[in-house]
Amino acid sequence: MIAIIDYEMGNLRSVGNALNRLGAEWKLTADPDEIRKAQRVLLPGVGNDAEAMAKLRERKLCDVIRELRLPVLGICVGMQVMCRHSEEGDVDCLGIFDAQVRRFHESKDLKVPHVGWNRINNLESKLLKGIDRGSYVYYVHSYFANLCPDTIATTRYGDTMFSAALKYENFYGTQFHPEKSGDVGEQILKNFLNL
Repeated sequence: MIAIIDYEMGNLRSVGNALNRLGAEWKLTADPDEIRKAQRVLLPGVGNDAEAMAKLRERKLCDVIRELRLPVLGICVGMQVMCRHSEEGDVDCLGIFDAQVRRFHESKDLKVPHVGWNRINNLESKLLKGIDRGSYVYYVHSYFANLCPDTIATTRYGDTMFSAALKYENFYGTQFHPEKSGDVGEQILKNFLNL
């Protein structure tokens, strides 16, 4: 069973629908025991990093997540809160990934948020098996994780190269939304289920 962590931070059902298409059994839960007993854990998220951390603390899930030894995948805000610190709300996060979350600088030529399809490159993980360099994935974000030792894929937006995906031990994260990224996203979710 896959536990989707319920902390009221958006797109939980769309991730569930993507898992349904793959025939995977899942449960939306904030129960620490159910999360610990799962075979895989998903931490999706849309919204604000400071608010997300507040919700995780309120539900006493921070240490539960940090202590998991099974495959965990954070999506968008779910990945960002697994980093060390976020500029969004100036908040300390879970500290799993050795990355800082920063805001894109808007300019005449660069719109923020970064919304739409963009390419991923420098693919280095079993999570990205079968994905071609330059494949398109779908983004909706104003903040990004900097490049770091945990970076397993990159994307460029304007002059900024950022971490499209991260990995540390059993923890994985994607800044893009695999559940909205067509066949490429479906393959990534399949790979996660097969880790």
